[in-house]
Amino acid sequence: MLFGRPLATSEERAEHIGPIAGIPIFGLDALSSAAYGPEAALTLLIPLGLMGVQYILPISMAIIVLMTIVFFSYRQTIEAYPQGGGSYTVATENLGEGAGLLAAAALMIDYILTAAVGISAGVGALISAVPSLQPHTLSLCLGVLALLTLINMRGVHDTGVVFMIPTYLFTGTLLIVIAVGAWQVFSSGGHPHPLTALPTASPATMMLSWWLLLKVFSSGCAAMTGVEAVSNGVMAFREPTRKNAKTTLTIIIVLLAALLAGIAWLCREYSVAATVPDSPGYESVLSMLTRAVMGHGWFYYLTIGSVLLVLALSANTAFADFPRLTRAIAINNYMPHVFMLRGRRLLYSWGIYVLVGLTAILLIIFRGVTDRLIPLYAIGAFLAFTLSQAGMVVHWKRQHGAETRGSGTHGTGPRGVGLRIFVNALGALATGVTTIVVLVTKFVDGAWVTVLLVALMILLMRVVNRHYKRVAREIALDKPISPSEVVEPIMIVPVDQWSRITEKALTFALSMSSDIRCVHVQVGDELDEICSTWDANVAGPLRAAGKPVPQMVVIRSPYRYILQPVTDYVLKTESESGTRRVCVLVPELVVRHWWENLLHNRRADLLKVILLLRGNKRIVVLNIPWYLERV
Repeated sequence: MLFGRPLATSEERAEHIGPIAGIPIFGLDALSSAAYGPEAALTLLIPLGLMGVQYILPISMAIIVLMTIVFFSYRQTIEAYPQGGGSYTVATENLGEGAGLLAAAALMIDYILTAAVGISAGVGALISAVPSLQPHTLSLCLGVLALLTLINMRGVHDTGVVFMIPTYLFTGTLLIVIAVGAWQVFSSGGHPHPLTALPTASPATMMLSWWLLLKVFSSGCAAMTGVEAVSNGVMAFREPTRKNAKTTLTIIIVLLAALLAGIAWLCREYSVAATVPDSPGYESVLSMLTRAVMGHGWFYYLTIGSVLLVLALSANTAFADFPRLTRAIAINNYMPHVFMLRGRRLLYSWGIYVLVGLTAILLIIFRGVTDRLIPLYAIGAFLAFTLSQAGMVVHWKRQHGAETRGSGTHGTGPRGVGLRIFVNALGALATGVTTIVVLVTKFVDGAWVTVLLVALMILLMRVVNRHYKRVAREIALDKPISPSEVVEPIMIVPVDQWSRITEKALTFALSMSSDIRCVHVQVGDELDEICSTWDANVAGPLRAAGKPVPQMVVIRSPYRYILQPVTDYVLKTESESGTRRVCVLVPELVVRHWWENLLHNRRADLLKVILLLRGNKRIVVLNIPWYLERV
């Protein structure tokens, strides 16, 4: 009921989507940034007072121009990489391992921040409408995260259906606000009157500077995060995948550009200035703008409700792409292979688990406040943009070289290749410059944390890769099986008393080898029952049947240690056994109810753990379970 029925591998085609579902799945992050991107820029303009509002439109237009360049670049990436051409894939194939790891680390951090910022911005929109909820900001954020996790665990198709209504409601209501606001601006001769009173802008406390403009631009660039999502998830689209992916990307960028331009223009015309985040009188820019244009009636609450839903659900872009990214990295042995496993709904479930855990940690650390997270944002996205576009330049050059050598690849002609190289080179230059601007202007405010995390992620991935390489070297075999190594192992059976459990272990050992050593640890001075009855219960019957008789090894333990003497004997036997393997059979009682475990010692479990930790390649540990019958 909660997670949906399990999906067979053959049902994967039914999970593929078209542009209508692709927009809410891959475009929510980009579209929702229209709600917090302009606000992040206006917040930094607060020290300029009402004069600062006048600069939001030219700054927004500069961001839209940059976004347009990136848009055309990513259309080419989709065309060249229909199997999914995220920054990691493109950078790795064209720029090398180091660039690929840099892109991977930047993207992973960006997706985690996408989830955290989206949820916190959505809850911020709710608090703007219902200020009494402000003390519960963090609880609301974690609740939204839990809801998102539940929805995403149902699979790609169901997620798209659930997110479709809030996505189109959000874009529809905001476009109506922009259209009505534009009509009011023109009908009033450029002097519209807000339908409800707006907060008075703070008095100017500083002068305009290029440094401030650069900081405002870098904060506003948060609106561009999520643009890469479609190129990462091309394989989620149904045939024709390239066309559907490019159509989805085009619609997302056109809608985002219209929203950014419209909101910035109306903020200037209505003199909507940002309020200080996390203050008692805080109200979001969209809330003030909607009140000014549409009043405080039902449409206001409908719009704010849709903003809340979409901002909170915008984290779904991270849910859609983070697991795909970690899978791609794991395929190249830079992440644990568990990220390649598909769950019951054809999802890469471990990617979702890790994303949810790290997002929750971020929300708790920053108490769910968007403005505290914004300085960490955008750097990862723009670094990934830059590496992806630079990689595409190398890709087109290689393809052109292959065509001229007659490799059989489809021809585009010198002019076509030159145009593609120019588009991607321009994208790389623009996003590279923006990355430097964002890094420099936001470094002290918290961007240094992102830089440190990227470095740590790269180090971690290299450590994982070294481990897998070492494992591959050790287990590699380039020769057939050696018959000379097929010899009976030495069987060691720890025994405590004569019982059905001991009998089962000995019977199994006798079926595998003739060299069997039963180890008994004696903690007192008197001979234990199993030793005194050994000949009658074991040695005598086996000798009469012509079977090999196990050797009884009694180890005295004056300090009542049990596990350590057994472990020492196993290691000593292995060192004296030459090339023969040593097989330790561990008899254990398996109870039917969890609480019954409390009634029995767990020495068998501890012994297995110790032998696995202290053992080596020639020591084998086998469980011999005796299942307690249900009474």
